[in-house]
Amino acid sequence: MQVVILAGGLGSRLSKETKVIPKALVKIGKKPIILHLINYYQSFGYNDFIICLGYKGNLINDFFSKEKSKKYFKNLNIKLIKTGQKSFTGERIRRIKKYIKGDFFLTYCDGLSDIDLNKTLNLFKKSKKIGLVSSINPRSRFGVLSIDKKNNVLSFNEKDKSANTWINAGFFIFSKSIFRFIKGRNPIFERTPLYDLTKKNQLVAYKHKGFWQCMDTLKDKMILNKIWSKQRAPWKK
Repeated sequence: MQVVILAGGLGSRLSKETKVIPKALVKIGKKPIILHLINYYQSFGYNDFIICLGYKGNLINDFFSKEKSKKYFKNLNIKLIKTGQKSFTGERIRRIKKYIKGDFFLTYCDGLSDIDLNKTLNLFKKSKKIGLVSSINPRSRFGVLSIDKKNNVLSFNEKDKSANTWINAGFFIFSKSIFRFIKGRNPIFERTPLYDLTKKNQLVAYKHKGFWQCMDTLKDKMILNKIWSKQRAPWKK
């Protein structure tokens, strides 16, 4: 089964680093984050990767050209596809349609997790739907207040989790039918395509309750590096 990695965005909130290199090559420990992702999928037996390039894609090309000489990469099939400098996520996915053989995993290049990929695949197959989205129950960035009608504060929970709030964790599975939902000029995948999939009741959610951390900001990068340096990385296999 193929794994598609979206690695073409600007990574503007990491501008200190991404002015020089693309987000996919930002290092956690001594390895670019995209290698952490590839290692994780490979640990579940997935070796066939399609990487969607855009911003500074030439540097990702150069990186993999150099790395291919290493023994580790001899067991991997990696296609590096130019999907446009200014393409949004939906357009990037549409441009790799001809390379897709069947059901496929899809993920961003900036999130690490200990998600059980086998369980997500089992749920996807059992659901018989077009897509699966992984979700996590995030901890609030701010203190959460419970207030009654008279403005009395009933509780104050510092960075609490809301039991009914789930967000996109970025680990997807789709059948080839997803391409029917990618329409229009330069679409954003997380908007109309996923919205339409939801309206058709064709998207199932896998609720992940383990580790997940994105790398949107320099602070996020520092968190991941701290976890890695302490040799406690849940995504390490």
